[in-house]
Amino acid sequence: HVQLVESGGGSVQAGGSLRLSCAASRYSFNSACMGWFRQAPGKEREGVGAIDSDGSTSYRDSVKGRFTISKDNTEGPLYLQMNGLKPEDTAMYYCAAGTWNLCGAPVAALASTDFDYWGQGTQVTVS
Repeated sequence: HVQLVESGGGSVQAGGSLRLSCAASRYSFNSACMGWFRQAPGKEREGVGAIDSDGSTSYRDSVKGRFTISKDNTEGPLYLQMNGLKPEDTAMYYCAAGTWNLCGAPVAALASTDFDYWGQGTQVTVS
């Protein structure tokens, strides 16, 4: 079965950086939309950014210029480089995989229910 596994979370001070990774098994990023989501306590899960099969990326406004999504090849890993972290970035971060057409939508409009596969999440805490 498809498995996505995130890693790289941790605790950092405001202004610091972290790089999250998402390793995939039995799944090709080719023809897929890969997304990063986050969920803070008491809040709904929200899209952070996405990358399509061609490597084109999109981000929610609050992370533009600070976060960068990349991938090594069609089978990953997928990365989320986070710089200039703020306390409001504190959340559980998830990678997700879905059909290619999802990347055509604004990140803020991405619904978690649209994605087929999810990792278990990795915690990011910014103080």
